[in-house]
Amino acid sequence: MSSPNRDAYVEKMKIQLDELNENMNKLETKAQEVKDDVRHAYQEEMRKLRHESKLAGAKFDELKVSTEETWDAMVAEMEKVRDAFTHSFHYFKSQL
Repeated sequence: MSSPNRDAYVEKMKIQLDELNENMNKLETKAQEVKDDVRHAYQEEMRKLRHESKLAGAKFDELKVSTEETWDAMVAEMEKVRDAFTHSFHYFKSQL
């Protein structure tokens, strides 16, 4: 059985990942509007962002089914993956 704190954390992380993915999709649309000479570089960055999104989603799925014994370790791993995704997103956004 899950605790209220665990449920709240899972919901908070879901919201954060959903927002990152939504913002990533908006950036992808914006990146399509750039000049041809830089579009390839932006497409490569979007490929990396999509990969990080998939990693974050997979880690989130693991987090949701983690046991009480592995919860703390999974939270730490989830936050590292989320932070990497967030950092990559902000870097890419700053390049547009």
